[in-house]
Amino acid sequence: MTSEWLVKEAEQLLPQLIHIRRELHRYPELSMLEYETTRKVRAYLEEQGIRTLPIDLPVGVLAEIEGSGPGPTIALRADLDALPVKEETGLPFASTIDGRMHACGHDFHTAAVLGAAILLQRNSERFHGRVRLIFQPAEEKGTGALEMIKAGALDGVQAIFGMHNKPELPVGTIGLSPGALMASVDGFGLKVTGKGGHAAIPERAIDPIVAASAIVGSLQTAVSRSISPFDRAVVSICSFRSGSTWNVIPDDAILEGTIRTFNPTIRERLPQLIERISNGIASAYGAVAELRWHTGIPGVHNDPVMVQRVRQAAEALQLTIVEATPSTGGEDFAYYQTKVPGCFIWMGTSGTEEWHHPKFTLNEEALAPAASLFALTAIHALHSLGEHDLAIKKQP
Repeated sequence: MTSEWLVKEAEQLLPQLIHIRRELHRYPELSMLEYETTRKVRAYLEEQGIRTLPIDLPVGVLAEIEGSGPGPTIALRADLDALPVKEETGLPFASTIDGRMHACGHDFHTAAVLGAAILLQRNSERFHGRVRLIFQPAEEKGTGALEMIKAGALDGVQAIFGMHNKPELPVGTIGLSPGALMASVDGFGLKVTGKGGHAAIPERAIDPIVAASAIVGSLQTAVSRSISPFDRAVVSICSFRSGSTWNVIPDDAILEGTIRTFNPTIRERLPQLIERISNGIASAYGAVAELRWHTGIPGVHNDPVMVQRVRQAAEALQLTIVEATPSTGGEDFAYYQTKVPGCFIWMGTSGTEEWHHPKFTLNEEALAPAASLFALTAIHALHSLGEHDLAIKKQP
């Protein structure tokens, strides 16, 4: 399938997409508070004659584009929320709300998927089936995808595609690979209980700080000594709270941390591993360790067939394709992939800083290839799924 028409249309659309992105950037909204962003996205869609769907959520948008005939349904997803970060870019369209910023580029994602929607709406005669547009809230909290799924965002959908901007990749380059791309995200808390006492008489107490410190050191090496180096996993203790004054041994210490891994089997093992190590060390000091586990987001895992659909579109658009480097960051796009096959990619944006930095920026020229890639991916996916469904129907 030739794609010159799509490249040309995306380039012509670029000024409009830049305007949309900057308008969203000026007025960032936090997770589950994206009321004005929701209103704007719905208005942009309706201006283009794109039908929005009812949704039983105060924030977030669902819409759908009909092709020229019946066929399967695929989804394109973008996220709406910003971060509680004070912007330091000095840009003329910087955030007007103190302490809030689109420091992760969700404004870029939204503008790019809106661009794909406009391209598909204008060229609906080129495909059969439907393209569902999912503009979800609260990705930063890791809960927005679940809320959208509960609200029916995936009803009837056979495949889904999404992206995250990647500052270190140049504009016109995408990171693409099958399998694990982003890690699962789980949290835990450990309460280490000892026996308080006077700091000058430690032998009459059971010091939870000493026991908890030993647990911290041991957990950091648990991965390297209990899990194969081929199974990537990260254990980080990020909070240690104990005591209230300088000369009293406290009764307990509280540790909090996170676990990241790409392997579901290893993910299932880690709670037992952490509990065993913590209990053993605490017991050696005469203390008791109590584990609280917080199951979080599963890992992003790309379906090989859907990866191929993106690859075909990227090649047709003459984009540069590189092997996607996996990230131990989390993405609630993974929840969609537990329901339907999907592909999540890195979109090169030639940025200056990494995600969540107060000086995070990106090159808005990336909006054109992003919009055209997702439009053409949708067309390829619908065509492929339609042929597959037809072949099944023809079987005796």
